[in-house]
Amino acid sequence: MFFAALFSIYFTTRSNQGPKLWTESTSILNIPFASINTTVLVLSSVTCQFGVFAAERFQAKRTGSLWKVSQWGMKEWFALTFLMGAFFVGGQIYEYASLVTEGITFASSPYGSVFYLTTGFHGLHVTGGLIAFLIVMIRTVKVQRFGHKQATTAIVVSYYWHFVDIVWIALFSAIYLVK
Repeated sequence: MFFAALFSIYFTTRSNQGPKLWTESTSILNIPFASINTTVLVLSSVTCQFGVFAAERFQAKRTGSLWKVSQWGMKEWFALTFLMGAFFVGGQIYEYASLVTEGITFASSPYGSVFYLTTGFHGLHVTGGLIAFLIVMIRTVKVQRFGHKQATTAIVVSYYWHFVDIVWIALFSAIYLVK
């Protein structure tokens, strides 16, 4: 519901401001960079799911060499997912800094307001997911036996992560691709 409201704000503001402001503002966006950042986030859902598969096998950690990805456990897959999510958040911060130097700020225009509001709240949700991954990995280290409870926790965190990714695909499409 929250993201539905953000989409509503975005499209309502866009339709009320006219095409000129949106054309000028979206021309500043670095779509190739945002596409790479988006790809990393979407691929992090794949690594997250591999972590879920390991959790469902009750394999908390790798059984062989770090370089044998086929033997990775939930912790290794979730650690990679965490790094990819952190890369995404870092990319958003870099993009914000670039846009501010171009004069697009939260207060500069309605476009800036809805851009930072929608992408910022998504970034906060990604950060929440990163914290959840850390909690799952720390709890896994502390538990003596990896069982159903830990596997279920990993699965629930993955649902959240996949949701955050799907929301980003919709946001990316609306903000970067729809002209």
